[in-house]
Amino acid sequence: MPVMDGLQAASQIRQEPKTQSIPILAATAKAMSGDREQCLASGCNDYIAKPFTHRELGPAIKKLLDKALAERK
Repeated sequence: MPVMDGLQAASQIRQEPKTQSIPILAATAKAMSGDREQCLASGCNDYIAKPFTHRELGPAIKKLLDKALAERK
């Protein structure tokens, strides 16, 4: 991303009242120890390391959406 990285974007999304509840899945090549925690600390709801398949991505997205819908009730 030319202006900021994904972690900075997630942090800014969390700061805005209109966007703070949007689920964020970090899809990243960062797969070292501590990277998942860094993504979650920046405001991401979950983390998936690249490379991943649609069989991994689909359930990760569903989990986030199900949780977001449950929290709205």
